Amino acid sequence: MIDSKRPLVKLRKRSVVARFFRQTRTRILLLYVSLLGVFTGLAIPLYQTLITNQVSLRVRNDLSEAQEIFHDAYMNWERQPNQTLEDLESFADDFLANQLPEDDNFFIFIIGGDFYRSNPSRLLKPMRPGSELYQQWEDVVEFNRGEWVTDLPEIGTVLYKAEPLIVDGEQLGIMVLAHATAGEQNEALASVYTFVMIEGVVVLLSLCLAWFVTGRLLKPVRELAIAARQINESDLTQRLSTQGSGELADLAQIFNAMMDRLQDSFNSQRRFVNDAGHELRTPITIVRGHLELMDDDPKEQQETIELVLDELDRMGRLVNDMIALTKSERPDFLQYEMIDLKQFIHDLFTKAQALADRDWQVKLDCAGSMMGDRQRLTGALLNLLRNATQHTPPTGTIELGCKQTLTQVIFWVKDNGTGMSPEEQLRIFDRFARLGKRQSDGSGLGLAIVKAFTKAHRGKIDLESQLGKGSTFTITLPLSTQFGTVS
Repeated sequence: MIDSKRPLVKLRKRSVVARFFRQTRTRILLLYVSLLGVFTGLAIPLYQTLITNQVSLRVRNDLSEAQEIFHDAYMNWERQPNQTLEDLESFADDFLANQLPEDDNFFIFIIGGDFYRSNPSRLLKPMRPGSELYQQWEDVVEFNRGEWVTDLPEIGTVLYKAEPLIVDGEQLGIMVLAHATAGEQNEALASVYTFVMIEGVVVLLSLCLAWFVTGRLLKPVRELAIAARQINESDLTQRLSTQGSGELADLAQIFNAMMDRLQDSFNSQRRFVNDAGHELRTPITIVRGHLELMDDDPKEQQETIELVLDELDRMGRLVNDMIALTKSERPDFLQYEMIDLKQFIHDLFTKAQALADRDWQVKLDCAGSMMGDRQRLTGALLNLLRNATQHTPPTGTIELGCKQTLTQVIFWVKDNGTGMSPEEQLRIFDRFARLGKRQSDGSGLGLAIVKAFTKAHRGKIDLESQLGKGSTFTITLPLSTQFGTVS
């Protein structure tokens, strides 16, 4: 019987391994391992070369110091008159007895053509009488130094300095100072081995730390991927944690800002669709009902046509208002220009007087200029003025005012009409807000449009109202603003 689960298990293992190597965290770590391996591979031979050179330099300095010690003692002995071969042997005995050579150093005396004595007394094989190196030393007639490479790992290379011993112009012997390098080489290799072990531990700890730190650093990226997978038309609430600083924190902040804009855009579209469906349903129903009931009577047909045209006009105004609200949320909504405030208020007051027969008043305390969209500001203030005419009696008073400070310009529309209750004031700027006695023939979008235009200018709108005493709408705007910026 074939086990069908085994291929599935293998496939899952391969999938896990494939996902592991596709992770950015793994790739960064592999790159780190590669670079660390290259530099470690270069560091080991470099360290070995440096430590070997240091050991070799120390050995040569030891040989030089030992040679100077011998040379000083020999020069003092040579100054004495009538020195003989026997006196040289006595000097060699005294000198060797007083010396404690460094490790692997050898003092060797050849007197009268024969090996006399050495310290240490037991010579290594390449230095013993009869060896090829020893024969070279026997032929020395002037100071000589050199290296003798052996094939014995316990000895290595023999460094030597050979100096002829001349008394009264006659060569009576030879002093050889020799050193076997195997000990220092083994010391250097042990140091390299220790370095490799320490380096290996450091590399291993670095990899573990890098794996952990890389995971922490890439956490915003993982959260970004998770949030992106969970985003859909019905859920735009996903946000990333913006803790810390650096590029990844900036990425999280940029993502959150993008999601805020996207959510605002979707909410705006959703509101537009809902508002359009809600507000257009009534005029469409009215038009359809009258068309269906219209008969052949010319008078009734004319009345129906007039009603249908009126409803279509209202639908057109409603659609235009909703489009204006939707566009107000776009960054390029405003067309900035320099506005002369005195002339602007004068033109606006002239237009306001044509709205209705009221006691119109103007208060002007501004003579400078501001940066803004003339058309949008005119529309916003005319909306407030039109709203005031709808809620004041024919004998009522409506005041248009403007005041300028060092940084702001303040517009207001004040009336002594019906006023509003606190409950109505909380909802008056909502879309399609037609509240109680304040219902008008408009679409209910006028004050919402005013608030949107004010917000687009980076300003604010305030309301003060009392029932039976009237209302005051105040728009506060900065004198200048960054072109194309909408908060």
